[in-house]
Amino acid sequence: MAEQTTDNLAQLRSYQDLASQPQRIVFVRDLLLDAFIGAYEEEMCQSQPVIINIEMQVEEPSNPVSDQLEDVVCYNRLVRGIEDIISSGHIKLVETLAERIAAMCLAHPMGLSARIRVDKPNAIAEAAGAGVEIIRYKKR
Repeated sequence: MAEQTTDNLAQLRSYQDLASQPQRIVFVRDLLLDAFIGAYEEEMCQSQPVIINIEMQVEEPSNPVSDQLEDVVCYNRLVRGIEDIISSGHIKLVETLAERIAAMCLAHPMGLSARIRVDKPNAIAEAAGAGVEIIRYKKR
């Protein structure tokens, strides 16, 4: 029990340290792409639209007003990364796609957390969309 308390305190200190650092949110909203995604037979042979939203919490660079692309997380590179994930082959579950996108985001040295939402707008005829939203944190 004492070991678990120590682990919890260490994790809390880690989050407190994180909260004291300057941060920003980089986002991509309503990215519409065609993907080969789905677990049902009728989804195996044709692409369908997915709408992807990313909110990525990132550390601010030491000079937050440097006006240099190399000092920030580039949202265009995030989109290219998502396109690469989607083009790598059929994915059965929106959960799998969301996890792969989150892993890509957290692989960036400035990435702290990622909120990923994957929506299949044509999944349910009576609904505007169906999907998943996940939040992942970089392990410290």
